[in-house]
Amino acid sequence: MAKVAVIGAGSWGIALAKLLHTNGHETTVWSIMEEEIRMLQEKHEHVDKLPGVRLPDDMCFTTSLADAVRDKEVLILAVPSVYTRSTAKSMAPLVSEKQIIVCVAKGIEDDTFMTISDVVEEEIPQADVAVMCGPSHAEEVGIGLPTTVVAGARTEATAKKIQDLFMNDVFRVYTSPDMLGMELGGSLKNVIALAAGMADGLGYGDNTKAALITRGITEITGLAVAMGAHFETLYGLTGIGDLIVTCESKHSRNRKAGMLIGQGYTMQQATEEVKMVVEGIYSAKAALALAKKYQVELPIIEEVNAVLFDDKPAKDAVRDLMLREKKAEHSSLEWGDR
Repeated sequence: MAKVAVIGAGSWGIALAKLLHTNGHETTVWSIMEEEIRMLQEKHEHVDKLPGVRLPDDMCFTTSLADAVRDKEVLILAVPSVYTRSTAKSMAPLVSEKQIIVCVAKGIEDDTFMTISDVVEEEIPQADVAVMCGPSHAEEVGIGLPTTVVAGARTEATAKKIQDLFMNDVFRVYTSPDMLGMELGGSLKNVIALAAGMADGLGYGDNTKAALITRGITEITGLAVAMGAHFETLYGLTGIGDLIVTCESKHSRNRKAGMLIGQGYTMQQATEEVKMVVEGIYSAKAALALAKKYQVELPIIEEVNAVLFDDKPAKDAVRDLMLREKKAEHSSLEWGDR
C-alpha cells in the first residue's frame, strides 16, 4: 500500500482517487475550494462533476496543500492545465527530493507553449515528474468500465511504479519513455475534437468525422515528430486512441463545446454552457504558434483558431478545408509508372 494524494478534485481527479483507493492505497484528495471539500466530506460524492460515483468513507479530503503533499510517495496532479503553474508554485516548497508527481491534465501552456510536465519540472525541479494519459473519460473510469492508458516517465523504474500503482482488472497501464509524444497527442487531440464537435453541430455525418480524425492525427503526428516525439506514440493509445474517444464521446467537453459553436454559439457562450475547462481552446493557439516555429502545416488546427478567435463561421472553415489545393495523401509514397 502506498500513500498518495490527488491534487485537484475535478472529475478526473475524483475518478483516479477512487481507483487508487480501490487498489488499496491510502488516498487523500486536495482542492483549493473549501465548499468543494466540504461537499466531498459530507456527501462522499462530487455531485456536480461526477454524480453517482460514491467515494469511500475513509478517503481523506483537505484544503491544506501541506497535509496533502507531505509524506506521500506519489502525487497525482489533476488540476486543469491553466492552473498547473500556479499550483506547482504553491507545491514546490513542500515537495521532497525525487518525490513522484504524475501529471494527468492535458494541455499546452498558452504563453510559453510548454507541456504540462515541462511546467512542473521548471517549478519543482527536485521532483520526479511523470505523465499518464490515454483514452479515459472520468465518467467511465469512475464506474469501473475497462480502460487502458499509458504511464510515461524519464526512467523505466518510475513508469513501472506508476503502472503498479494504478493497474487492476479494469484499468490497464502500459509504459513509455516518450513523454513529449504522449503530452502532445493528449493536448492537440482536444483541438481536433473541437473541429469534430463543430461538424456535429453543423449536422454533418460520419464521413466528415472520419476525415477529421484521420487528417487530424496526421497533423498532430507531423508537429510532434518535428518537435522530437516518436511516430509510434502518436499512432498508439495517447495519439489516435485518445483522439478517437475525444472526437466521438458524449462525455467529451471539447466535442461538446465545438458542437455548440457549430450550432451558432460564441466561444464564450459555449464554454459557459459546458461548465468545465475546455482545454482545446487553450491548446489551439499554442499549437498554431508551434506550427509556425517548426514550419509544419496544420490546416484543421488553423481553421479551428480562425473560428475560435477570428469569428469565422464554422461552415466557412469546413468549406475552406475542402477547397484546399489538390494533394497526394502521402507525399512519401512513389508512383510505379513506367
